[in-house]
Amino acid sequence: MDFPSSLPPSLFTTGPLGLSDVPDVSFMCSWRDALTLPESLPQGSENTAPHVAKGLLWEPDTPGPLPLLPPGPDPWDPGVTAQDLLFRGGYQFRRQPQAVLDVSEQLSRFLWDHGDIAFAPLGKLMLENFKLEGARSRSKKKTVVSVKRLLQDLGGHQPWGCPWAYLSHRQRRFSILGGPILSTSVASLLGELLHEELALRWEQLLLDDAFTGGALAWVPGRTPGSGQLVYPAGGALDRLYFQKVNLTPGSEPRVLGGPGHIRLRGPVRQVVTRTVQGEALLAVRSDYHCALWKVSKQGQPAPLQVLQVEKGATGISLSPHLPGELAICSRSGAICLWTPQDGLQQIYKDPETLVFRDPSPWRWADFTAHPRVLTVGDRTGVKMVDTQGPQGCGLLLFRGGAEASCQKGERVLLTQYLGECGPECLHPTLHLICTQFSLYLVDERLPLVPLLKWNHDLPSAPLLARLLPPPRTGLPRPLLLAGQGGELQLLHIAGEGASTPRLAGPPQSLPSRSDSLSAFAPLEPKSQWRLQERLTAPAIGLAAAIPPSANTPVLSLFQLSAAGDVFHQGLHLQADPGPDSPAPTASWTPQATASCSRWLKALLEVPPAPPVWAAPTFSHRRLLGCFEPQKAESKAPEGLRTAMAKGRLLQLRDLGLLPTEERAPAPEPGPEDELSERLEAAWEGQAAAWWERRRGSSLGPGKQPKRHKRRTQLSNTFSSLSGRLDLSDAASPPPSPERTLPAARPQPPVTPPSQESTQELWARAVPSERQQTLRDYMAELPLQGDAPGGASVPSSQTSSVRATPSRQRAAVRSGSQPHCKKPRMGF
Repeated sequence: MDFPSSLPPSLFTTGPLGLSDVPDVSFMCSWRDALTLPESLPQGSENTAPHVAKGLLWEPDTPGPLPLLPPGPDPWDPGVTAQDLLFRGGYQFRRQPQAVLDVSEQLSRFLWDHGDIAFAPLGKLMLENFKLEGARSRSKKKTVVSVKRLLQDLGGHQPWGCPWAYLSHRQRRFSILGGPILSTSVASLLGELLHEELALRWEQLLLDDAFTGGALAWVPGRTPGSGQLVYPAGGALDRLYFQKVNLTPGSEPRVLGGPGHIRLRGPVRQVVTRTVQGEALLAVRSDYHCALWKVSKQGQPAPLQVLQVEKGATGISLSPHLPGELAICSRSGAICLWTPQDGLQQIYKDPETLVFRDPSPWRWADFTAHPRVLTVGDRTGVKMVDTQGPQGCGLLLFRGGAEASCQKGERVLLTQYLGECGPECLHPTLHLICTQFSLYLVDERLPLVPLLKWNHDLPSAPLLARLLPPPRTGLPRPLLLAGQGGELQLLHIAGEGASTPRLAGPPQSLPSRSDSLSAFAPLEPKSQWRLQERLTAPAIGLAAAIPPSANTPVLSLFQLSAAGDVFHQGLHLQADPGPDSPAPTASWTPQATASCSRWLKALLEVPPAPPVWAAPTFSHRRLLGCFEPQKAESKAPEGLRTAMAKGRLLQLRDLGLLPTEERAPAPEPGPEDELSERLEAAWEGQAAAWWERRRGSSLGPGKQPKRHKRRTQLSNTFSSLSGRLDLSDAASPPPSPERTLPAARPQPPVTPPSQESTQELWARAVPSERQQTLRDYMAELPLQGDAPGGASVPSSQTSSVRATPSRQRAAVRSGSQPHCKKPRMGF
């Protein structure tokens, strides 16, 4: 904490700010009347401020906030994340990791999801090459494409390497026609715009300043402890709800009836309420509209004015001096003031930032202790502007620089006026300024040099702040500070009247919505992830109220998430805890767990948000054709539930299917299986005997054999003869593992017949004009006993003979047989 050693003496100037003959001294600040600064106390003197407890502690009633209202019926879409925008790959040579936006993937997604927007302008350019009718074109021009057939083909196309994808001739013709245009025009037109949008989305992920100031407000009612919460809800946050709540010390808030709501034309970004001269006013900011309501004592809102902001509104604030006066900030750098008497008037405009150049268009305005002086802020600093003076006059109240000992890259995130009229209020010239690192208290009478600086150490940007009245006479005022991620801190600021503002006691961290996860029952992974995602939604609203209490002061804290959920946290003050006293620990009560169970049950009944992008399905028009789908109700889910309820296995009758009869095993091949019997005989070398048996059984007694075709006779002869040649004395090759012979079947010794007897057997079925040809061919075969010296033919030659006739003749010529004349086969 940094405090000035002594305050400056009484100095003042006259006239508008910045237009005085007196030299512009930074600590000189005045309007038309004299402004006297209080004299500083001498060093070492006792402070005349009332005694402040140094150990103030707010003890929470539960370990975490509880849901106050049931979840809305609309699903919540959390939006894009950092994983959706960043490039998944990385450069190995980078020393420091750097975030790289994946523009190519986002461009392909955009072309696929929003093809009508991307390619609609190109359709007009290519209209002469398209035929919009569905009939066949008789034109000889091959560059004309039928749109109807092309859309049918594209409807069944599957991207990203699907094995069922195909390209028709129409798609090829379309790609040839549109290739030069689609590859250049679309990329050049959409690439720059898409990159700009991705950069904006990435900045919003780092800091989303749309909800600066908060979208939750507490409007007090006619009786102490009663009031209503004003907050947005719905899938698009475009409905403004008014929920009446009664606060009772020592118990949970009681919700009175159902909420009333007003449908707006855009999402609600900020809700501000203030009571001035007995009138409760409510101001609401949207992206391009601002509205003002007057709330009656019965809690009914009455609209006063609706304003449209063309460039987009960034902030609104209500005047604490005049009822109905509203300050509006625009992204263009303009500050406007609206009053019921004078209407809308522009009081300041500067598109450039105050201190140094910053690309952020965020602007903020608030009121000061003087009704005609406003503060204008941006990311670089805060300036006081006189609405009655010339354009451009004013003095800097805060500068992001060495005067405030700011860090490198420190930016202003929120500025708020803390002065209010009351007997126990802070000095009316104090302003709160929050950055991503620190919290500053600045006095209008002492510009540029903060009276108080404190590093808040919040992990997210502090965009919400609420200053509450003192819970009891003589106690400091609580200041709530909330980060964008839902973190909460509670500070106590003391310093009424002429005393210097200071922190009373150490800051206290309060439970966040993510700490309430332990109050819910364990769920299956998908529902558990959905619950965690809902509890960790960004915080967009903060409100608090201190109901009247005779004993211990009670603080009712309300939080609003981006999903539209309102949570409540009760705290009671424990004053002057001793140093040796144990820290209090809160626990979940049965009422709290029951409330969480009801809220969780209603949450799981809400349908999840549909995915932004889904893979296309296959086109069934080509698969089904003219067949109509059968509309039969499936009994599978009902049968599965019945089987699970009874604790038995799922059977076919549970699915509505009849049990199929078991088929008898196939019979083993018997004597009637001609093919198996023939193969077995050929493998054993008894093909000739099988053939004779087959012919004898088929002909029968007294029948003559028919004359078959010559080609069939010769093919059968050679196939049987090749099986006959396998029975040589040489060892046969081992059988393949796919075909294993039965080991238990004994092989009887086979005596091969002579060559002449074999020729005579085969000559019976061969016509007479071909018998000599067959004899000449068989004379060339190296059968047993034909080799010189009585030696048997090697196994290699035997296998080659069995394989092909060409290899057989080659094996014969390689032996010692004399070269014979090539036999004429006759076919």
